[in-house]
Amino acid sequence: MTVELADIQSARTVLQNVVVSTPILSDRILSDAIGANAFLKAECLQRSGSFKVRGAYNKISRLTDEEKSRGVVTGSAGNHAQAVALAARIHGIKSTIVLPERAPLTKIVNTKAQGAEVILHGASFDEAVAYSRKIGEERGLTYVHAFDDELVIAGQGTIGLEIAEDLPGASVVVVPIGGGGIISGIAIAIKSLIPGARVVGVQAANVAAVNRSLKVGHPVEVGFTPTIADGIAVKRPGTVTLPIIREFVDEVVEVTEGEITQGIFHCVQNVHLVTEGAGAAGVAALLAGKIKLNEDETVCAVLAGGNIDANLLALVLEHGLVKQGRYIILKLLVPDRPGGLAEMLNHVAKIGGNVIEVFHRRAMWLAPLGRVGIQLLLEVRNEEHGREVVTYLESVGYHVEREGQGEWEA
Repeated sequence: MTVELADIQSARTVLQNVVVSTPILSDRILSDAIGANAFLKAECLQRSGSFKVRGAYNKISRLTDEEKSRGVVTGSAGNHAQAVALAARIHGIKSTIVLPERAPLTKIVNTKAQGAEVILHGASFDEAVAYSRKIGEERGLTYVHAFDDELVIAGQGTIGLEIAEDLPGASVVVVPIGGGGIISGIAIAIKSLIPGARVVGVQAANVAAVNRSLKVGHPVEVGFTPTIADGIAVKRPGTVTLPIIREFVDEVVEVTEGEITQGIFHCVQNVHLVTEGAGAAGVAALLAGKIKLNEDETVCAVLAGGNIDANLLALVLEHGLVKQGRYIILKLLVPDRPGGLAEMLNHVAKIGGNVIEVFHRRAMWLAPLGRVGIQLLLEVRNEEHGREVVTYLESVGYHVEREGQGEWEA
């Protein structure tokens, strides 16, 4: 079976009243940053928190009664897990899901909440998939692949139908790539309905197998390096999806961990949407200038999912605040006497700095006798205000050093 527009339209009928037709939102700040008209397809608002329910439900709804009676099994990084569990629950059948051992807690909890049996195995998506295959064979379960399946691809392609209807002027559609299911479906729909539009895929640089596979003409496996974009951390594209990508996708770009982090931060701060790393990959690529655009172009980035662990989201937001100069770290020397710290903190308050954390540093900094080293984490309004705080503290007699953000390899 080759996936065609008719298959995607058929999937839409199956998915009617099951999935949400997610909104396409204008992003003025992103538009200004990239010099083009930017829109975001908010699949992070989809049932189960990602686009995956479209493909999973389309697949499971078409299983025979005998296949359903055996129950379904799959391996997943987390979003497909929740989607299969949800679709199985709706159909009243049992689901068994294998997730990587370090899958985000929110994805584990939410999958269990849908009634699935959850097994944690392996360090990566690919290892979880291999084990799920083994479980499926041992128990006689029906397998539902995360991306390398025509019915799954057709289900994901319904996103493309919605983009073509709601944003017919789109000239570039940007889609994350893990194994290639979502971009395959979207690309077929977009190329059929908006023939002049470009489709650009985005991979996490830490696990980027698609360009290498396209170069040699068949799926190849790359090494696994942990990435914040766990939803697209797939070491090898599919045998079904790769030929579709070759035919319908114009370009595949790669984004770093820092760029993905900025993409998440942008979505939360400027669009008020919570996205996970994989979901923000398209925005990351646009912000990083990885995709060439003309001024009159209309770009639609698909926010594929929003299932990010709360602790990770907090770290991402803190990282973003540091990058923006909203959080600064200062080292000061203050008199080592009662009231010395309070006096310095009063000066910080006077100039409008908000103290987040305070640390005393004595012998470790070899502070001069009679004075004590203080390290401050401050919240300020912006980079300019941060410089004002430093200048003011120096003007009232404190020796101040500002800690740099640091340059770390991804």
